[in-house]
Amino acid sequence: MTDLLALTAELVDIPSVSFDEAALVAHLEAGLRAVPGLAVDRIGDNLVARTGLGRPHRLVLAGHTDTVPGTEGGDGQRARIDGDTLWGLGSADMKGGLAVMLELARSIVEPAVDVTWVFYAREEVAREYSGLLEVFAEVPDMLAGDAAILGEPTAGAIEAGCQGTMRFEVRLRGVRAHTARPWMGRNAIHRAGGLLTALDAYGYREPEVDGCRYREVLQAVHVEGGVSGNVVPDELVLQVNHRYAPDRSAAEAEAHVRDVLTPFLDDGDTVELVDHGGAALPGLGHPLLATLVERSGLEVRAKLGWTDVAFFSEHGMPAVNFGPGDPTVAHMADEHLGRSTLEASFSALRELLERGV
Repeated sequence: MTDLLALTAELVDIPSVSFDEAALVAHLEAGLRAVPGLAVDRIGDNLVARTGLGRPHRLVLAGHTDTVPGTEGGDGQRARIDGDTLWGLGSADMKGGLAVMLELARSIVEPAVDVTWVFYAREEVAREYSGLLEVFAEVPDMLAGDAAILGEPTAGAIEAGCQGTMRFEVRLRGVRAHTARPWMGRNAIHRAGGLLTALDAYGYREPEVDGCRYREVLQAVHVEGGVSGNVVPDELVLQVNHRYAPDRSAAEAEAHVRDVLTPFLDDGDTVELVDHGGAALPGLGHPLLATLVERSGLEVRAKLGWTDVAFFSEHGMPAVNFGPGDPTVAHMADEHLGRSTLEASFSALRELLERGV
């Protein structure tokens, strides 16, 4: 078998920061086009490779090709293997997952299920730039399937579904005045005190959905306000992020946040939903995903963050996150990947592709 750690190092050494993935995509494309019977299409900087064996199930295996920018000066961006550990930018998120996908596509040419391999660009930036959305807009039929597995780093566990994410912009109004006579105005920054206290004391829910326990949160993530050192501020802008469990609809989650905020709002204040990524149910009842869990004895937990499993769920396809790498080291200066989780993820997916349901 190919040395998966070395293969991942090869991919790490091809820089692919968001919007600059072309070189890595060309490298992956060359490897996929060499596979007999695999139909490969390039859509912009995205690759879709499909088998056409007439199997009763089609599984979509997807992963993003981009990384976040490295540290200034380039420290830690190049691959370095020390024993059974690979260090380097994108090793965990998610070039280890890409290596697993590439090697599976090259080594299993007649799987027991039809497979669609999706390597897509620009996941690490705003959703509007997503390569996955680009593929869907241009050739939606290429993304069709019965179930999907996203190769995000999960340390070899199944992270089922995902929580939704919402970002709100709250504007609190005040009345401008001179700081020598603050009683003639109303300080918009001071008005935020009660709201921030309430957010700090937010009582999160921990609903269980299909055996997966999620944990909702509501956090202030950005604040702006103030004119100058001698002016009572007449406006404060606060950004609030909410992560909600998949037992709630988007409308229910938005209504909940507005209920929390409303007691602290006056006439003229506004709350605007400025960004949203939907939640996804675990989807573990699908035979392909259930077989993956049961046959390999994988740990199953809820995905507390947001990932593109939500995209597949929105289009009626059950999906889970499953890949090598520790998600807690993603984007860190000392990002790294261990051989054991890489090989374990490969083995579990190989079993599913070779034996089917």
